[in-house]
Amino acid sequence: MSRISENTAFQCGNCGANVMPLTNGSYRNHCPFCLFSKHLDNQPGDRLSNCQGLMRPISLDYSGKKGYQIIHECIKCGKLQRNKVAYNTIQEDNILSLMTSYSLM
Repeated sequence: MSRISENTAFQCGNCGANVMPLTNGSYRNHCPFCLFSKHLDNQPGDRLSNCQGLMRPISLDYSGKKGYQIIHECIKCGKLQRNKVAYNTIQEDNILSLMTSYSLM
C-alpha cells in the first residue's frame, strides 16, 4: 500500500474534528487542530501496527532536513514517533497551541 493511497480524510479519534487530506504533496497522519495521531505504523507508512492507540503530541523539534516535527507518544504502548508539521496546505497544523501548552515559546 502506498503512502499516497493513505492521504485520505478522517475523523480525529481524540477531538472528533473532520480532517481533510493534505494538498501539499505529502500525506496526513495527525489532526491539525488537537495534533493527536493514531498508532497505525511499525515503520512509517506500513500500517502494520496492532496497537491502534492514540498518540498525543508531547513536544516540537526542528531538523534542518525535515523542518519542524511533532513528537508523538502513544498513550497505549508508549512508542515515540516524529511527524512533520503540515504547512502550505488546507487545515495547517496548529503548532502554536502545542508550543504554548508545553511552554516551548
